[in-house]
Amino acid sequence: MTLTTFALVRHGQTDWNAERRLQGSTDIPLNDVGRGQARDAVTVLAPYQWDAIVSSPLSRAAETADIIAEGLGLTVSRRVPELTERSFGPAEGMQAGPELDALREPGGFKGAESEDEAALRGLAALEALAEEFSGQRLLVVTHGTLLRVSLSRAIGETLTSVNNAVLNLAHHHAIDGWQLEYFNGEPVLAATSS
Repeated sequence: MTLTTFALVRHGQTDWNAERRLQGSTDIPLNDVGRGQARDAVTVLAPYQWDAIVSSPLSRAAETADIIAEGLGLTVSRRVPELTERSFGPAEGMQAGPELDALREPGGFKGAESEDEAALRGLAALEALAEEFSGQRLLVVTHGTLLRVSLSRAIGETLTSVNNAVLNLAHHHAIDGWQLEYFNGEPVLAATSS
């Protein structure tokens, strides 16, 4: 039975992260703190042997992946459009407050991709990668909300927000489904079926 191991890493910090603005699919670049976080992630990821690295095409994830890949002596295999962050529609760029509250509706925001839609898209992308890289160790750089909702669906538990540029280590088994070993850099044990 084949086990595929994933390091699932949220991109480093952006100015909008620091300002607590919803980014979604808006292409906001890394800031210098985020670049430092990506370099720091190399130290955590280096003890593992990685076969490949892929990322979301959004620049904050792509640059994080490029920095990590360079630090590990790898090259990024490709950008995976399905790993783009959940779209928050007209709420993108907003901070908490009445204007944002006016856009809220069950499951998200008016004119946005629903949490369920994002979770299904993200999990389908991860499962396609598990099939493509079956039995390998894959590093995936993507986005916080997409990771949170996809992993929550994969393991059948509601996870908290995903920190920037920390290790989330998951294993995919064709029969037994997903197991989350590390979340936000901390060990967990959550075995489930998918």
